[in-house]
Amino acid sequence: MLRKIIHIDMDAFFASVEQRDFPQYRGKPLAVGGANDRGVVAAASYEARTYGVKSAMASKVALRKCPQLIFAKPRFDVYANVSKQIRAIFYEYTDLVEPLSLDEAYLDVTENKMNNPSATLIAKEIKQKIKEQTSLTASAGVSYNKFLAKIASDFQKPNGLTVITPAQAEKFIEDLPIEKFYGIGKVTAENMRKMSIHTGYDLKTLEKNELFRYFGKQGIFYYDIVRGIDERNVTPNRARKSLGIEHTFDRDLYNLREIFEALSHLVELFVERLEKYDTTGKTLTLKIKFTSFRQITRSKTVAHKLEGKDIIYKLSEDLLIKAITNQDVSIRLLGISVSNLYEPTIIEIDKNKQLSLNF
Repeated sequence: MLRKIIHIDMDAFFASVEQRDFPQYRGKPLAVGGANDRGVVAAASYEARTYGVKSAMASKVALRKCPQLIFAKPRFDVYANVSKQIRAIFYEYTDLVEPLSLDEAYLDVTENKMNNPSATLIAKEIKQKIKEQTSLTASAGVSYNKFLAKIASDFQKPNGLTVITPAQAEKFIEDLPIEKFYGIGKVTAENMRKMSIHTGYDLKTLEKNELFRYFGKQGIFYYDIVRGIDERNVTPNRARKSLGIEHTFDRDLYNLREIFEALSHLVELFVERLEKYDTTGKTLTLKIKFTSFRQITRSKTVAHKLEGKDIIYKLSEDLLIKAITNQDVSIRLLGISVSNLYEPTIIEIDKNKQLSLNF
């Protein structure tokens, strides 16, 4: 039995929420992010995108492209609450929901709570409910696997609905420009173009062993998806692999006292985030970006779980000292993350916490 997969992707999510809540932003080029010289665009409205403004673009570059660009400070708590509203709609139809971020998710509706055999009609209903309950638009892709559903959702944005049936898949993939393939990044796409691979049709001419030789294990994935093969399941509750925080400073930090004060403040925020997500780990990684844009990371794995500001700060401080030894200190960004996440055993669970058993 072919699966029925829907990929829902909100349209310019952060920017659309701001335009919904603040009428003065509507119909105008808007960027969510910092407006200063060190700021970065987190999201851009469609009006801003017509000028070439994109997410992850430096704010000063965005302003050069669109001098009339308006900046709004991110309100992540608001975006998270809206995301919960949208996710609740998904669960009306299926429990097989795999969120990828606040604004997109996969749904497996092969068997669904509405007993509706049409994934296309379900996608239409979901889009309509999102519009009614949040005043926002979403784009949807419908197909028989995750790869094609993801590609389809981006095909007619904004407010689009694209269906790729098994009968349509081969031609659709063959005609697809290589840079539009989900899973093929900019660097890989450029390398492929140098190999005269410009479309799915071109990619399909390569044998599996050739793709493996050129692109390693990822080449096997390319071999499958260009043939419309993707057996990945929609997986609820995807396991978190790491948790981190980083900050780009308004000005470069040259003074060691300032650098360590900034690290201390970052650790405080990081510990709050660990507590919020009720997790920790055994591997701490410090990320440093220098004024020259050279970036390094330094990691340390310990035998015990990392808990408390003092322990995390001391380890971060040691990593920082080792990283900047014999270097001209001029830091643009600091980041901290924890991985090798800790999984508590039954013995280690707080006795004051009520246990819940899933039968």
